This record gives sequence, structure tokens and C-alpha cells, in this order.
Amino acid sequence: MSEPAKPIKVALLGCGTVGTEIVRLLTEQAPDLASRIGAPVELAGIAVRRLGKARPGVPAELLTTDAAELVTRPDVDVVVEVIGGIEPTRTWLIDALRAGKSVVTANKTLLAEHAGDLFAESDTFGGDLYFEAAVAGAIPLLRPLRESLAGDRITRVMGIVNGTTNFILSAMDETGAGYAETLEEAARLGYAEADPTADVDGYDAASKAAILASLSFHTRVTAGDVYREGISAVTPADVSAARALGRTIKLLAICERVDTPDGESVAVRVHPAMIPRTHPLAGVNGAFNAVFVEAEAAGQLMFYGQGAGGAPTASAVLGDLVAVARNLVVGGRGPRESAYADLPVRPIAQASTRYHISLDVADRAGVLAAVAAVFAEHEVSISAVRQEGRATDASLVIVTHSAPDAALRSTVDKIAGLPFVHEVVSVMRVEGEES
Repeated sequence: MSEPAKPIKVALLGCGTVGTEIVRLLTEQAPDLASRIGAPVELAGIAVRRLGKARPGVPAELLTTDAAELVTRPDVDVVVEVIGGIEPTRTWLIDALRAGKSVVTANKTLLAEHAGDLFAESDTFGGDLYFEAAVAGAIPLLRPLRESLAGDRITRVMGIVNGTTNFILSAMDETGAGYAETLEEAARLGYAEADPTADVDGYDAASKAAILASLSFHTRVTAGDVYREGISAVTPADVSAARALGRTIKLLAICERVDTPDGESVAVRVHPAMIPRTHPLAGVNGAFNAVFVEAEAAGQLMFYGQGAGGAPTASAVLGDLVAVARNLVVGGRGPRESAYADLPVRPIAQASTRYHISLDVADRAGVLAAVAAVFAEHEVSISAVRQEGRATDASLVIVTHSAPDAALRSTVDKIAGLPFVHEVVSVMRVEGEES
């Protein structure tokens, strides 16, 4: 009769909403997890900031405030991190990897800045590094990029990767309410943090876009490489204008492989954009996430589901933990960092985009011709024009064909200075349509 398999010992960093769900799932599913892995999984310790807080269902004897000691304990095999932030979390995870532990993390901010450091330690000391929960919650997205599509050439990734902003924009579209009051409602319902800056200013989505681009294009991309705009400037007038054109507004993360005469490069950006209501992403509402992946052989793939929350995120963490534990049982290793392509990241000025421009102008002969002349001067082609007169003024809406973002921005700047242009009401990019 064979010896019982040695338990896989897990150190958990963080026991908030996600950490508590991880403890629950590890406890309730212990027999199934042992059968799937080939060995039981046991919690060796849980690092928390304060010991006195009530944590129903969490064994008090496992709690510690000494994360630095826990991650290097000889009996620990895997460190699972759901604290977030950069320091001291980065130091703890590097110490864990240097001690030969495998690491599972949901920390998008850390990965978007220091994934290269973590992978270097993983390669040197032999532990695995898994991070499915860092992007899009429970949606299995990163593993397909790392593994399932490893034999293909990914050309574009575009999607909704922040549930808070998607809830706000969906509500603005449905109710016609303004940004401020919708943000307040999102906070009341628990969809927005007390300080929503990371979400509404696009930092959260930018970190996720950096991770997606790094995996998709085999190139190290950091959050600082990502062009970023948030949603606080989106107005009910923008939402109404989009609706009049059969579009809706979403905060999109867009990662593209760009072929130019000078060679390949990568463009990564996060910003609100108008998309057609017929586009599959237009129907992704509330706090849900969805991501389109385009690859040369596989074609278009769409990943959709819960993008955040305790249970969905814990599900993704547990999936990674099972993979890491299986590798420990059989003596295998997970995928390493793939950054061989080392493609340059293009600035937003060189990215090819389309603009929706809304102007308040004087309603008189020659205005449209003069505006069109500015577009021609900057070699920007106009796709559609809509003008509505009101007394002595008019609303002029122009949608362009694709052009370099720098040319589009210069066009808008020059139009703003024309004597008959009272105001540039809004400028928004357009995605999801043939250019």
C-alpha cells in the first residue's frame, strides 16, 4: 500500500473579502481538491494586519501579523497573496521565491510594475508564478494567453476590464444621469470604493492592460507604458450623442500589435470610447467584464464573466493554486516569462484611432467648409458629419476615419481656435467599426 501523499502547505497573505473566500473554499472543497491535485492542501498560516478583527470561519490559530516570517517558513510550499499594493508585498513575494516557494498572486498593480523582477526570481530559484486573478476576476483569460494561444500570433486584445467604470457608464446610458450622481450610486451599492480614483481615472484598467499586452506580445509592458484616460469627463451629452449615432460608451483597454515599415511595435491604451450598439461589448453591462482576443489562426475569441468580487476572484486564485500544487506533486513547472520579442511600445501620438468631435459653432455659410479644410490640412479624412441648427448657432458633429492620434489632436486644437467655433464640446475616440 502506497504512502499517503505529503500535504501541500499554503501561506495566505491577506484575509479580507477575497482571502476569507479562499479559506472557505479550501475548507469546503478539501476532499475534491486533494483528489484533483493528488495531495491534500493545508493552510500553514494566514498573515493579517490586525489580529483582533472578527473573521468568521477563519481558524484564529493560523493568524499572524508576521508576513515576512511566514513566507520563508520551511514548511510552506506555496504563498498565496491577496493583499495588493507594491511594498511591502513585493519584498515578501521576492523573499518567498528566493526561499524556493511557488507564488500565486492577484496583485495587478505589482505585476504591472515588477513582473520582470518576480519572474527573474522564479526562474533562478525554481518556484512557479501564477496570477490568473490579477485580470478579469473569475474569467479564465490569462492562462489561455500564456498557454492555449502560445502557438498562435495574437494581434489585438480589446475589452472591458474594470467593473466599477462599466457599472457607472452602463447606468449613465440607461438613466441619462450625470457622472457624479452615478458614481455616488455605485458607491452606495458597493461597486465603487470610498476612494474610487484607481478605477474611475483608469489606473486599474491600465495595470491590467499592461499585463495583457505583456502576455499577448511577448514583451515587457509596464503600467507606465499605457496611455490612460478615465471616465470623469464623460457627460450626459456624450452619452446622448453616442445613442443618437447608434453607439454606447465604454472604458476600453486596447492592446495592439502594429506592423510598420520600421518593424513591429505594440500600442497599449485605456480610454472611454464609443462603440456600436451591435458590438458584443456594448451589451456587457453592470460590473461584468468582457475581453476580445484576436489571433491569426484562432480568429476572434471572447471571454466574459464576473470581473471582480470575493468569490469570483477566489475561484481564479484556487485554479492557480491547483495548478501549482499539481506541479509540486509531479515535479513539473508552470510556464515561464516569455518576453523574447521585446517590441517597442508606441506612444499614443502614433496610434491609429478615430475621433467623434462635437462642436458648438456659428450657424452661417462657410463654417462647415472651413472646418473641413482644417481636417484636410492635417490629412484626416472625415467619415460622417451631422449638423443641427438652433437660432444663430449650430451643433456640428464629425466622425473621422482612422488617423494618427497626433494628427487628430492637432486638428482639434486648430479647430478650437477658429473664430466661429464657440466651443469644442467633446472629443471621444470611436472603436469597433470599420475605419
